[in-house]
Amino acid sequence: MKIILLGYGKMGKIIERIALERGHEIAAKIDVDNRHEFDTTKADVAIEFSHPDAAFDNIRKCLSRQLPVVCGTTGWLERRAEVESLCKQQDGTFFYASNYSLGVNIFFKVNEFLARIMNGFPQYDVRMDEVHHTEKRDAPSGTAITLAEGVLKNVERKRKWVNKESTNRGDLFIESFRIDQVPGTHVVKYESAIDDIEIKHIAHSREGFALGAVMVAEWAKDKKGVLGMDDFLKF
Repeated sequence: MKIILLGYGKMGKIIERIALERGHEIAAKIDVDNRHEFDTTKADVAIEFSHPDAAFDNIRKCLSRQLPVVCGTTGWLERRAEVESLCKQQDGTFFYASNYSLGVNIFFKVNEFLARIMNGFPQYDVRMDEVHHTEKRDAPSGTAITLAEGVLKNVERKRKWVNKESTNRGDLFIESFRIDQVPGTHVVKYESAIDDIEIKHIAHSREGFALGAVMVAEWAKDKKGVLGMDDFLKF
């Protein structure tokens, strides 16, 4: 399989190594210096881990040229509906996940299961913490937003997520920390006057994200439509 890497930062380099180890070929490595140069006819799939400012144009270019694209960039999702509409118009392939780690996707499902239970116990308030390295541009993280969406879908007393402290009981507060040289950590906390319940995921490296992205690219290159991790993992 021939892969175009859109974004060649830390994640792009790990994806490259894992793809080569799995017998694939890197057709192009695109970053800010050569972002206008990639030839979509020379690849089977694109893996997009770039920057929020570049993601939309990268994805649009791939879809308009019938190149399946697997995207893990967060922070641009206000334009996601446009991308999904274009994918359908072009009969293309667009796969998006806020996190490609198998462990995180299991964590997403545990979060939703716990939220369904906690919906019946209004004495518990719920909040979230997320910690990332200082190079992480967006806050809250895409993973945190996905977790928040899982809570909002199942806990009726919560109406929306916010990224600042709020006294509104309908707000789900996500507190974001950016600290140098730390593992990515996400915590969902249910707190009451009697006790607290907490679930946590800690990512020790980027390896799990990169491997997941390559495995998804292997699977998605022959598929059509707007796809996500539920389709890949068949949860």
